[in-house]
Amino acid sequence: MQSKDELTEHESLQIIQQMIDTAKHEQKDDGKGWIIWGWMLFIASILTVVNMRFHWFQTFFFWNLLGAATLIIFLVELIRDFVIKKNEKVKTYTAAIFKKLNIGFFVSLFFIIIAMNVGIHPLKGFALLISLYGFWILIYGALLDFKPSVIGAFVTWALAFAALFQNSFQVVMLLHASAALCGYIIPGHIANRNFKEITARKSLNKNIGV
Repeated sequence: MQSKDELTEHESLQIIQQMIDTAKHEQKDDGKGWIIWGWMLFIASILTVVNMRFHWFQTFFFWNLLGAATLIIFLVELIRDFVIKKNEKVKTYTAAIFKKLNIGFFVSLFFIIIAMNVGIHPLKGFALLISLYGFWILIYGALLDFKPSVIGAFVTWALAFAALFQNSFQVVMLLHASAALCGYIIPGHIANRNFKEITARKSLNKNIGV
């Protein structure tokens, strides 16, 4: 006999749908994080291409710098979450999802980077990284019902697929830069513009008492 506390399959699906609908309307991202991360990837890619042309440093010099910066940012985020957590305001449902998503993304990111250092060729490793970006971007776009990110995710996957069949690391770097541009930078700026418009509209409505 089914207990009153147990949920039917239909009720469970309803709750999941409500959670998704809440996430879509609960929070609008200002896009700044995507813009910063995108430009970091884009600049590292382009500088690597230029570096390979003029032989300034070791091939992965700029990626080592980016890796160090990313690790520092990740550690700072962890410290802020677990040490200063009690001083933070109550998190929204979407923010909580994004926090866990970010952790999963960076763990997967470092896993691929380590794999490239112990056996996987960088040509294929960076194709896998681009594919990982596409997954992250798609989840973001789906949760916030943000079509530019959804479109950007599929463009990013197309670039990842193309990168799989390249034999030139410079070409892979150019594809990687394109993925950062289409998946992060352009959607990030669109999100930032929309966020400013929404904020300005809310401020105007508040001032006129609407």
